[in-house]
Amino acid sequence: MRTSLVVNVRHDIDGKQTPLSIIWVDGRTFEVDRIHDICRAASLKASGVGMRYTCSIRNKQIYLYDEEGFWFLEG
Repeated sequence: MRTSLVVNVRHDIDGKQTPLSIIWVDGRTFEVDRIHDICRAASLKASGVGMRYTCSIRNKQIYLYDEEGFWFLEG
């Protein structure tokens, strides 16, 4: 299952993207506390392929995916 999200992203001059926060469907905003890893990966639960950001939000580890500008959480 996919949970589609709005993600606030910083775009660096070298093209690197860094997710800063996510905005849930109901409007709540959650800051990304830390990015642990970035790699190209498939989402086995949500059937998508893209850049996977292993992040911490409120001390919980999540997988945040960017599939060509479409951001989602694996859930």
